[in-house]
Amino acid sequence: MVKHIVTFKLHGSDELRRKIAEDFKAALLALPEKIECLQSMEVGINENPAEDWDVVLTAVVPSMKDVAVYAKHPAHVAAAAILGPYKEARACVDYEF
Repeated sequence: MVKHIVTFKLHGSDELRRKIAEDFKAALLALPEKIECLQSMEVGINENPAEDWDVVLTAVVPSMKDVAVYAKHPAHVAAAAILGPYKEARACVDYEF
């Protein structure tokens, strides 16, 4: 099993970043029904104003190969496009457990 953890920093007003994060979260939470290898998806929106990162996701897939399948799936690509114009930074860790 592989955990795919990604965090995003967005730019824009607090209100805009929150709206984009909520739209992104809704799109991501719909993905397990659309992507066969995606076993689970958890998405958090930062509530701590002292921190810089806005959104974190944790996805679970069976293998590293499935991370690539998930990443290239059209439903994931569409979800990621929600952040496109607002993404300031991205960090990712994939690990087997």
